[in-house]
Amino acid sequence: MCWLRIAVSAASVHADVSAEAVLGAEAMAEAAQAAPAQTPQMSDTVFKNIQVLKGIPVDQFMDAMGMFSASLGYDCSSCHSPEIHTDRAAFAVTTPLITRARQMIAMMNGLNEANFGGRPRVTCFTCHRGSPSPEDVPSLALQYSVLIDDPNAMTISRDRNTTADQVFSKYIQALGGAQRLASLASFVASGTYGGFNTGGGDVPIEIAAKAPNQRTQIVRAPDGDAVKTYDGRNGWVAEGWRPVPLMALTGGNLEGARLDALTAFPAGIKDAFSRWQVGATIIDDRPVKVLQGASAGLPVNFYFDESGLLVRTLRWNRTAVGTVPTQIDYADYRDVAGVKMPFKTVVTWTDGQNTITLSEVRPNVAIDAARFSRPNPFQKK
Repeated sequence: MCWLRIAVSAASVHADVSAEAVLGAEAMAEAAQAAPAQTPQMSDTVFKNIQVLKGIPVDQFMDAMGMFSASLGYDCSSCHSPEIHTDRAAFAVTTPLITRARQMIAMMNGLNEANFGGRPRVTCFTCHRGSPSPEDVPSLALQYSVLIDDPNAMTISRDRNTTADQVFSKYIQALGGAQRLASLASFVASGTYGGFNTGGGDVPIEIAAKAPNQRTQIVRAPDGDAVKTYDGRNGWVAEGWRPVPLMALTGGNLEGARLDALTAFPAGIKDAFSRWQVGATIIDDRPVKVLQGASAGLPVNFYFDESGLLVRTLRWNRTAVGTVPTQIDYADYRDVAGVKMPFKTVVTWTDGQNTITLSEVRPNVAIDAARFSRPNPFQKK
């Protein structure tokens, strides 16, 4: 997706293919404060003029918007009224493309019901593959080109000569050994964050993490402090570009927050998943081992380079219109109290991309438990 698509998609606070007008900020803040943490807000209570994507959590609804963007190469303004740039209520305006999108969802659901028992085997991407208009003529260039495997495929090429235990053992040793990892109970880090919601510029970020699986990050964004928190069971985001000032994470997004917290203390990764499979692929012309683990939902891929270090994770989230990926790349490993930690992290998903570059990590510091509690709704500066 090009930079313009990413920037407009996020900055416009997206909406649904069925056109959304977001509630007033004050009303949303009151609703977020009143709702219990485990009760997510639903699409048709937060947005207006929802006709198709009803009754789904807001975070999964927004992932569906990312599915449309990735599948068609579109951004918010491609389908919605031009007035969305100055008036969020204009997301509720029904345009010809929104009407068409509703028809396409009905067609897609009909195909899946009639042929695949309702399983989402046909999605927007099945036909569009990044283009507004599906191609109906075969491409000879594609047919006779060199086949390149997708390293982010959910179905991995099995490596039956290597076990998951061997990969994990090499990973733990590359990080500094099990004893050093066990001694890391918490850390506080600082650095910079840059992405679509900062206009591409770098702003300060603070991260607090506590073993085995608690993590909070605060981005000092231009429009106010953006917070993402996982307390070991529940997750929330309070960010200015989101459709509501405090959004509970659900499904694959909650699993993603859990994964972020787990990878901060890698010793717990192995036991957090089951049915491990080993594969191999190529990333940036370098061979990597792939470990795929299963949990309650979709699998998660972990990619390790020849040194044994983790260089990527890949997870998926199901939406009402298909499955969307999130890729996280790790680089610039440095020694922190005898444990190697990545000082650069790049997060890429269908709604945008951001980069976290750390400058300082302080290990084993006392962290107030309140740092991992449900954050206050986002407040604009």
